[in-house]
Amino acid sequence: MSWDYKKAGLDLEKYAETMSGIQPLLARTWTAGVRPPPFPPRKGGKGSGGFASLFDLNPGGKYTHPLLVTCTDGVGSKLKIATAMHKFDTVGIDLVAMSVNDLICTGGEPLVFLDYLAMPADDPERTKQLVTGISDGCVQAGCALVGGETAILPDFYADDDFDLAGFAAGVVERDAAIDGRHIQTGDVLVGVASSGVHSNGYSLVRKVVFESARLSVHDKVADLGGTIGDALLTPTQIYVKPVRKLLDAVQTPEFAVSGLANITGGGVPDNVARILPPGCRAVVRRGSWPVPPVFTWLQKLGNVTQAEMDRVFNGGVGFVVICRPAVADAVVRTLTADGLAAWPIGEVREGEAGVEIA
Repeated sequence: MSWDYKKAGLDLEKYAETMSGIQPLLARTWTAGVRPPPFPPRKGGKGSGGFASLFDLNPGGKYTHPLLVTCTDGVGSKLKIATAMHKFDTVGIDLVAMSVNDLICTGGEPLVFLDYLAMPADDPERTKQLVTGISDGCVQAGCALVGGETAILPDFYADDDFDLAGFAAGVVERDAAIDGRHIQTGDVLVGVASSGVHSNGYSLVRKVVFESARLSVHDKVADLGGTIGDALLTPTQIYVKPVRKLLDAVQTPEFAVSGLANITGGGVPDNVARILPPGCRAVVRRGSWPVPPVFTWLQKLGNVTQAEMDRVFNGGVGFVVICRPAVADAVVRTLTADGLAAWPIGEVREGEAGVEIA
């Protein structure tokens, strides 16, 4: 037998087909800072113009002392839901959201995004759906998708398995960077609505829903307004543009907005706690925001304690803005005008650094 790469599991012609199919999805996200490749892609998707992307970190000289901001994350086992539904055009949005929502907690501006996709065999249609979602997420976040890597690993993944990871880089003005050091007692916590489960806690979701309750992604649940799969695949809300607009509207040199927290794994308690300075304790008022039905359904279905719900899921609060009391109403109004529900959910008090939900 004569061996070649195709017999080993990698079809280079199909790979070229995959690459040529996603080029327009990258180009639609390019912003002013992108230096385009010098040559158009050749037939088959080859020759895209270089080995790395080039980007102007400070286009137009808008920053005086720019700091580079970097983030990386993945989607996690939510990908298993996408596979069960044979629907791959939303988890790419989740991928972008997981990084850019972290990045803006510095007050920064996301500039570029890169993805890493690993699968057992080349699948042009699945890849196109995935990159369509990534491209959509980048458009929502206002950052450029400038490249990525598709790894074909037939000996690492089962037939339907795949994995996604993402990498974001951005910039923030040194003197305007938000890192929690300006948080003080009396500051108000404003919770911003999530779109659902987002992309954390899916290991517990899958155990409760599919293994313990033996339900299917195609089962309809009245409380969810449709199928379980559709509810669980709701993409993560991307907060970049509303938060940046908020900072433009209310931020002052004295840091009227003193802290920003993306509510991911660990829920409100862990993610707010990570930005609190010594001597500041956040007290969150339970019941000060509406809990989406997906969380009450999950809790009842799995007999999950409230403490566990608090530390695993966002519970309906996907982002938290910590601000001075004088601007709290303006923060709520600005976010609401941008289509995001927001509520005062607590305050910062003197005490041991941490978060309590009362």
